[in-house]
This record gives sequence, C-alpha cells and structure tokens, in this order.
Amino acid sequence: MDMIYVALLRGINVGGNNKINMKQLKETFEQAGMQQVVTYINSGNIIFAYEPELENANTELAHILQEAIATDFGLQIRVVVRNIHEMHTVITALPEEWSNDDQAKSDVMFLWDEINDVSILDKLPLKPGIGTLIYVSGALLYSVSREDATKSGMNKLAGSSVYKQMTVRNVNTTRQIYTLMLAASE
Repeated sequence: MDMIYVALLRGINVGGNNKINMKQLKETFEQAGMQQVVTYINSGNIIFAYEPELENANTELAHILQEAIATDFGLQIRVVVRNIHEMHTVITALPEEWSNDDQAKSDVMFLWDEINDVSILDKLPLKPGIGTLIYVSGALLYSVSREDATKSGMNKLAGSSVYKQMTVRNVNTTRQIYTLMLAASE
C-alpha cells in the first residue's frame, strides 16, 4: 500500500518571488514518480502517495522533489516532507481551540532535520509569557492573541538563522492538509 505524504515548499509565491504554477508543479511531481498528486492553495502544499518504501523516505523524497523543481522551474526551493503518521502526531498535539482568525494567530512551523530537536525552543527570539509554544517531533506549534502578536518577539524570527530551516503554515491550512491526506489514504 502506498504511503501518503505532504511536501511543504518553502518561500514560493510570496510577494511575487519564486512563482510556481500549481498545475505545472503537480505535473513535476507526477514526472518524479509521485502518485495521487493534489495541490492545496498557492503556498506550496502538495499531498501525494509514493511507493515503494524508502529507507529514509522524508529526506530522499525531499531531495528528489528539490531536484525536480530545480530542473523544471530553475528555482532552488527547500522542501520538507512529512508522512501521514507524522502529520497525525502534529494534529493530535495541536490544541483544538487554536484558531487563525481576527482573535488569534496560530501557526505550525515545520522543521528541517538540522533543527528538529526540543532544544530549538531555546533558540527562538520569543518573549516568555506571551503566547504558547509547543514542540512536537518535526514541528513547533505557536499561538498568540492578535493583540500580543507584535509584543511576542515572533516578528524577530523572520530575520533569524533558525527561520531559514523551517516552513510555516497556519493551523487552518495544517488541518486542511491533514484532511486531504486522510482522504488520499482511503
């Protein structure tokens, strides 16, 4: 049976930079051997099935996909891959009441292997006591009220070296990706 994965592309279609058409991206994934390819919104979320099993699937698939994107689009885009079980772990750890709306800003920061460790919590420019930060293997979950967002220190994250080793999705997008992964697994 095929394993279901999501590829999360970092920094595409942001502010007119690294423009990638989702229909073309779907074709790139299919030509690279991925099946049941589904894209979700323009920010680079691609759900797919892959078989056979690979020893270190997330790393190997990320490498295959980064090469395919470089070949087809001429862009060096970092890709993080998570399988359906890893996404289940993230979704389970995500507090149900967290939302991304006019009251709160809630994000999932998917981490590259280099920084995927609980020690990452000490390397973030966050002010203690503002917002909630949770580490789960492969991701950081962060929620802050909109009124405290500017005081949280999170705006400093974008300029930090750690930020280049993660890709961020809001909780609404993360939950929808998981829903699409579940649908693909049926």
